[in-house]
Amino acid sequence: MRVDDSHSMASRFRGFLPVVIDVETGGFNAATDALLEIAATVIEMDESGFVHPGPMESYHIKPFEGANIEQAAIDFIGINPFHPLRIAYPEEDAINKIFRSVRKAVKNQNCNRAVLVGHNAAFDLGFVMAAAERCDIKRNPFHPFSCFDTATLAGLAYGQTVLAKACAEAGIDFDKYEAHSARYDTEKTADLFCAIVNRWKELGGWL
Repeated sequence: MRVDDSHSMASRFRGFLPVVIDVETGGFNAATDALLEIAATVIEMDESGFVHPGPMESYHIKPFEGANIEQAAIDFIGINPFHPLRIAYPEEDAINKIFRSVRKAVKNQNCNRAVLVGHNAAFDLGFVMAAAERCDIKRNPFHPFSCFDTATLAGLAYGQTVLAKACAEAGIDFDKYEAHSARYDTEKTADLFCAIVNRWKELGGWL
C-alpha cells in the first residue's frame, strides 16, 4: 500500500528515491575503464518534509578482467588498485551489495524506484549502468537515464558548480585532502543535495 502523505519521500520526487552515488574510476570511458570505488547514500525525509542523508555503504572494487586503467586517472584520485593491503571486492559482489540495499530502501520508503544523485551525475550513472550490464544484473533499482545532478543544482542555488566551492557556499565543511574518495565525495554530495532541496522548501517551492 502506497503512503499518501505529502511529507513522505514517495510523494516528493514522483515516486523516486534519491540515492547519492559516487564512483572512482580508472578513466572516463564506462565501457572500458575500471570501476575502482563506489559509495552510496540513501536520502531520507523527516516528518516535516526536510531531507537528510541516510545510511552509507562503500566498497573498493577489483578491476574487472581486461579493464583499462589510465595512469593519469589513478594519479589524480590517489588510488593504487593493486596495493597488497587494499581490501577490494569483485565488481559483481560490490554492485549487488549496493543494489540490494537500494532496493530495500526503495521498498521501505514506498517509492517506485531509485534515481541517482551525483556531482556531474551522468558520469556516475554511466559507470553504474555499465557495471550492471557487465555483471548481467537484472534487478537494477536505478532509473536508466534520469538523475539529479548537484553540479547543475548548485549552479542554480549558489552560483558554483565545483563540489568544494558549492559546499563552501552552502556552509558545508570540505577537506580537499579527503576529496576524490568515493566515500567522502558521496558524503559531501549528499549534504549538498539536501541543503539545496531543503533551501527550496524553506523558500516555499514545495510544501
